[in-house]
Amino acid sequence: MSARPILRWLLVVFYGAAGMLHLIAPHGFLPIVPGWVPFPQETVIATGLAELAGAIGLVLPRWRKAAGTGLALYALCVLPANVKHALDGIAVTGLPSSWWYHGPRLAFQPVLVWWALFCSGAISWPLRRSV
Repeated sequence: MSARPILRWLLVVFYGAAGMLHLIAPHGFLPIVPGWVPFPQETVIATGLAELAGAIGLVLPRWRKAAGTGLALYALCVLPANVKHALDGIAVTGLPSSWWYHGPRLAFQPVLVWWALFCSGAISWPLRRSV
């Protein structure tokens, strides 16, 4: 099996689990929602639904590129919450609170954008051939 399908299934599992967590325990995400976001609880639930829709879309060839593009945009949209979490030092149950966690998490955000685009086939960079 080539790299793209393996990365795609890893992302399906990642976003599927994250989406379920957003729906099962939205209260855990509320402290990191920026104050300027309207309807925080509904927004957390909507993000969970978006993650699940993206994960399902990655599995369906017809929707794969759209799902990858959507998940890449999603990763950009949640960046303010990740920044707030890091800068405000908000304690979230089950997550570390040190910069040993937040630094790599923030640095990984562009990789997550690339990962969604690459594994969906929306881009092939850095590879020129089909993977």
